[in-house]
Amino acid sequence: MKINKNKAYLDNIKEVATLNINWDILKNKTFLITGVTGLIGKFLVDTIMYKNEIDNLNCKVIGLGRNINKAKERFENCFDSEYFKFYEIDINETIDLPEDNIDYIFHAASSTHPMQYSKMPIATITANVIGTKNILDLAIKHNTKRVIFASSVEIYGENKGDVDKFSEGYLGYINCNTLRAGYPESKRTGEALCQAYISEKELDIVIPRFSRIFGPTILNTDTKALSQFISKAVNNEDIVLKSEGKQFYSYTYVLDAVNAIFYLLMYGEKGEAYNVSDSSFDI
Repeated sequence: MKINKNKAYLDNIKEVATLNINWDILKNKTFLITGVTGLIGKFLVDTIMYKNEIDNLNCKVIGLGRNINKAKERFENCFDSEYFKFYEIDINETIDLPEDNIDYIFHAASSTHPMQYSKMPIATITANVIGTKNILDLAIKHNTKRVIFASSVEIYGENKGDVDKFSEGYLGYINCNTLRAGYPESKRTGEALCQAYISEKELDIVIPRFSRIFGPTILNTDTKALSQFISKAVNNEDIVLKSEGKQFYSYTYVLDAVNAIFYLLMYGEKGEAYNVSDSSFDI
């Protein structure tokens, strides 16, 4: 069964669609999503298309990704819609789109899997730095009202042992001389780049820092630990721990992540970074 025909998934979409925010802000607007076939991007597109259908939101979605065939398969229900447009683009290259205005941008194109860190460390870093710069330049060119830059709780680094929970201002230790460090270090640089564009170009940017996200839009190829745990359980296989299993992490269901995106899009403070978890927002 296709995920967008699954009742439980559709119930999730409907729940986001009833979020108590001013949806009229998005009416007749154009929304650009990078990493559109990713875990969050897919859910975000499905929500907007659902709102278009039931409330005449008339919100156009421009999706950027590296594989048009993958996009066609995933978004077969709306790929030919007047409200959806997909461009097969590598964000590390200069981006030139024909649209006059892009009202809002959600920038989520990034390598987020441990396997990708080790096999494609250069691409991991460049997507978060060069790719982010290209998207911010695009935002200026197209008169974008607000950019949502998807960052990560990994920018906090290793707990120095002085706190039980990370606040937005906490920065721990990251050993930059490892392949694994390419992701959090480049996300830190991406955030710094956002602040530079806010100061120098007066661009409006808000930064959610997402914790480890899971949900029905996760890919079978996802190599993150929780993804593997779920996959093993579904296939009735042994769950294999590669450590003593004593670590504590925050996890966020994709529905709650998308709730946070819409909330921050409308009510987030310009230039602020927000730690997003299931309990971060009382919406």
